[in-house]
Amino acid sequence: MNFPLIMLMLLLVTGGIWLLDHFILRRKRAPDTREPWWIEYPKSFFPVILIVFALRSFLVEPFKIPSGSMIPTMLVGDFILVNKYTYGVRLPVINLKVMDVNEPKRGEVMVFRYPENPSLDYIKRIVGLPGDTITYRDKQLILNGNPLKMESVGEYTYIESRLNYVYNQRYVESLGEHGHNIIINPEVPGLHPSEVHQFPFQENCIYQYSEFTCTVPAGNYFTMGDNRDSSSDSRYWGFVPERNIVGKAFLIWWNFSDFKRIGLAIE
Repeated sequence: MNFPLIMLMLLLVTGGIWLLDHFILRRKRAPDTREPWWIEYPKSFFPVILIVFALRSFLVEPFKIPSGSMIPTMLVGDFILVNKYTYGVRLPVINLKVMDVNEPKRGEVMVFRYPENPSLDYIKRIVGLPGDTITYRDKQLILNGNPLKMESVGEYTYIESRLNYVYNQRYVESLGEHGHNIIINPEVPGLHPSEVHQFPFQENCIYQYSEFTCTVPAGNYFTMGDNRDSSSDSRYWGFVPERNIVGKAFLIWWNFSDFKRIGLAIE
């Protein structure tokens, strides 16, 4: 479902009826005549739809986390807020950037349109900027030849589908200005070569049995999930084009299963 397009259509319909009534129809009605329902209702909804459309398109948009690829930073069922303004002002529906504000930074959590199916929204952490060389070897990220610092902080266990317990090692990884938590399953290989798709600029990547090296092309970004061994990300389907960016995730505003998560900042 293309919600922005639906909102735009509702805005155009209700706004068109409001304009039609304001300039033409009401002048033809007797002063004591009540507005027809097909004019009254759209006129009532128009300002509400306009405010919601403007907020979602240019300032803040809510999303729900559907999978565990960003555990432990975000859990399944978290409702998050995404800043639509941080990475530039974009026209709704067509997602065309019309004004630059800030460039994405390494370590930030970004929502974007899935390159293979732009109707889907994905959320991952930015690992590589244009021009960066990313290597993933022995479950460690190497950025432009420099291994990222990883500090072990114990075990992390969560329940997957069918009530299966998944045991992981938890680390604080230093990327960008701040450290963030990641989890790694030591029993799972760091890469599944058979699951790598064909994608644009694949010639920038070298895949081996359990590791890879990619150079991020201009105008693109390399992203990974914090749940490193349970994430479909740039390792498998490639780079995120700048035109696919939606915004920066910054706050968990609701979780029906765990009220303690409400108000947590996304680091």
